Amino acid sequence: MELDGARGHGERTTTTPTPPVPHQRPLPPAFDLPTWVAAPRPPAPPGIYRQGYAQIDPDRAEDAKVPTWPLLLRAGLNAVVGWLAYVYGVEFAKYGTTLIGVLPTQSAFVAVSVILTLNVLVAGIVIKVFGRMGRWTEVWRRYAAPLLSRAVTEAEPAEGEDTAAERPDDPWAELRHGGAAAAAGRLAGEAVGDVDYVRIHRAWESAQADPVFVPAFVEQVTARGAAAFAHPSEVRELPGRVERHDLLLRQVRLGTTQDVPKNPLTHRAAGFALDPAVLGTSLLAVGPAGTGKTARLARPVAEALCVQALAGTACAVVIGAADVDLGPDTWYDVVIAPGDQGSAYGLDLYGAAQDPDEAAARLAEALLPDELTARAETARTTLQQVVGPFHAAHGRYPGVRELRSLLGGEPEAMEALVKALRVAGRLEAYERDLEHRERQRGRADDPGSLLADRLALLDRPAFRGAFATDGTGRPPFAMRVLDHPLRVRVKLPERSHPEAARMLSRLVVGQFVQAAAAREDRSLFAGLVVDDATAALDANTVRGLQRLRATNAGAVLLLRTLVDLPEALRAPLFGAVGCRMAFPGIAPWDGKLFSEAWGTHLVRETAVTHTPDTSGGVIRRAGRLGRKALSGTTAQTESVTTRDVERLRWSPSDLAHALPAGHAVVSLTAVSGEQVPPLLVDLRS
Repeated sequence: MELDGARGHGERTTTTPTPPVPHQRPLPPAFDLPTWVAAPRPPAPPGIYRQGYAQIDPDRAEDAKVPTWPLLLRAGLNAVVGWLAYVYGVEFAKYGTTLIGVLPTQSAFVAVSVILTLNVLVAGIVIKVFGRMGRWTEVWRRYAAPLLSRAVTEAEPAEGEDTAAERPDDPWAELRHGGAAAAAGRLAGEAVGDVDYVRIHRAWESAQADPVFVPAFVEQVTARGAAAFAHPSEVRELPGRVERHDLLLRQVRLGTTQDVPKNPLTHRAAGFALDPAVLGTSLLAVGPAGTGKTARLARPVAEALCVQALAGTACAVVIGAADVDLGPDTWYDVVIAPGDQGSAYGLDLYGAAQDPDEAAARLAEALLPDELTARAETARTTLQQVVGPFHAAHGRYPGVRELRSLLGGEPEAMEALVKALRVAGRLEAYERDLEHRERQRGRADDPGSLLADRLALLDRPAFRGAFATDGTGRPPFAMRVLDHPLRVRVKLPERSHPEAARMLSRLVVGQFVQAAAAREDRSLFAGLVVDDATAALDANTVRGLQRLRATNAGAVLLLRTLVDLPEALRAPLFGAVGCRMAFPGIAPWDGKLFSEAWGTHLVRETAVTHTPDTSGGVIRRAGRLGRKALSGTTAQTESVTTRDVERLRWSPSDLAHALPAGHAVVSLTAVSGEQVPPLLVDLRS
C-alpha cells in the first residue's frame, strides 16, 4: 500500500492513510504576526540568521579590534594633550597677531572677530590631529552613541502622541490588493501563527499563477480562516517546538558564530542558521558520542523540516535508533518501527520501484555487509534473476520469506514460480534467468546462499508483518511519496537486532537518494536526517548525494568517526557533501581530512629577531661594557620582519584538542555555489 496524495491550487491535500490528529497546541500568546513579518531580514552570506541581523561595516569591525580600556585611555590622553595644545595654541596665535600689529590697531568688533576666528581655527586643527590619534569617532560610535540612543528610545512618549508611523505593516496587504480582501479580513480577525502565514501565502502564490483559482482561494480562507489549506494531518503547529525558526526564509537558528579572528568579519557575533539553500548540498557532521551532534544538530534540523512540512514547503525523513531523541512521535505523520508490533506502518523493502531490476539492485546493495561489497555486482544479478520473474508471475514483489526460499534454491519454491510463469504466459521471457539460477545453486560461490543468509536476519518473529508485500501485514511506507509534505520517522532496532538495523538504514537511505532524484514535482525540499550514518553509506549512495543538490533535496549525516567507514569511501564522501562539521574530541586522523578539505589561507606573520649591538665607536662600546658589568645584560638590537605565509585554516591538532565543549567548526556551501570558510560556532547560545 502506498501513501499517496494530490495537491492543487485552492484544494486541500489529502494523504491516505491519514494519521491520527494529535492534540492541538494553542498558539503562543506572545507571538505578534505583524511584527514578525515586518522584522528586518537584510541580505547576508549563507549561515547567518537573517532575522534582525545588522550588517557589519568592515571599517568599524577593524576599529572594534582595539580593546576597550586601551581605546579609552588613548582617547583620554589625547583629550588632555589636545586641550593643552588648544590653550597654548590660542595664546601663541594671539601673541603672533599682536607682534604684527593686527589687534592693537583695529576696532573692538574686529578684534573680537579675529580672536573667535583664531579659536575656531586652532580648535579645528586640534580636533583633527588629536581626534584622529585618539580615535574619538570610534569612542563616540561604540559608547556615547548607544547610550544616547538608549536614553532617547526608553523615554516615555508624550500623552496623545501619534505612534501610527511605528506600527508594523499589514501582513495581509498583498491579499487585499490582489482581489482577496474578504480573505484578508477573515485572517486579520484571527490568531495566525508563522506556520499558518507561510502556508496560506504559499497557496496564495499558487493561486496567483492562474486567476481562475483566486475565487477558490478566497472561498476556502473565508470558510476556514487560519486553518485553510492545512497539512493533511490538520496539524497547524508542531507540539513541543523549542527551536528558533524563521519560516519566511526557512531558517533554523543553531547557535552563535564566535567573535574570533579565525571567523570572517561578516559572520562574527551573528546568529548561525541552516536552511534548504545550504542543506541542499548535504551536511556531514563528525564527532564522538556525547558532543551534542544529536541534541544540537540532528534534532533541531528534524524539527525545522517538520515545521516546514506543516507549512507546505518541505518533506522530512528522519532515521535513527528507537531510543534516540529525534522528537516525539507526534511530530511525524508516519512512524516506522520494525521490531515493534505496535507500529502502525511497515516498510516497503523495494521502495515501490516501478522497475524490478532497479528494486532488486537497491535491495542487494543493502543486504551485503561492508566486507563483501566486492561481490555487489553478482549479488545484484542474482537478486534480479529472482525478483523479476516473481514480479512477472504474481504482479507484486516477493516477501522476505518467499525471497529467501527462492534465493536458497528450494525446489518447491522454484517449481511454484515456474508454474506461475507458465500460467501468466511469461515463462519464455524469464526461462534463461531461472536456468542460470538453477546452475548456480549448490556452488561454493553462489551469491544466492549469501543473500538468503542475510535475509534471515529480517525473517524473525519480531519483524512479522513489517515487510509484507501481499497485504497481510502493516501498510508499507513507500519512499516514492517525497513529493508530498510528509513527516516520516524510521526507528531502527539497534539494540535488539543491530545487524538488521544496519541493513535497514542502508536500504532506507538508498531509497531516499533514488526517490529524490526521480521526483517529477520538486517544489518541496526533501530533507533526510540520519543520526548514525555509519552503516547507511555505500558507493552508490555517496554518488547519489552529489545529485541531490540538483533535485531540491539534501541530507544531514552524522558519524562518530570516519574510521568506521571503508577507507575507499572517506575521500569521496568529503567530496560529495558541500557542508562539513567537526565536533570537539574528534580523532586527529579524522581532523586531517577536515583540515585538508578546508585548505590554507594567507596569514600575516611577524618575526622579531634580537642580535647583540656591536655598532658605534670606542665610547659606545665602553658604555655597553660598563652596562653589562653593572646590570648583567647585553645591549641588543631588534629587527622586525613581516611577511604573508600560508597556514592551515584549522589544523588536525586544533580540531582534536582545541575545540571547547558545546562548539563546532562548520564550513558551508550553498546550492548556488557560494562558499563560507570554516566557522567556529557556539551551539549553546
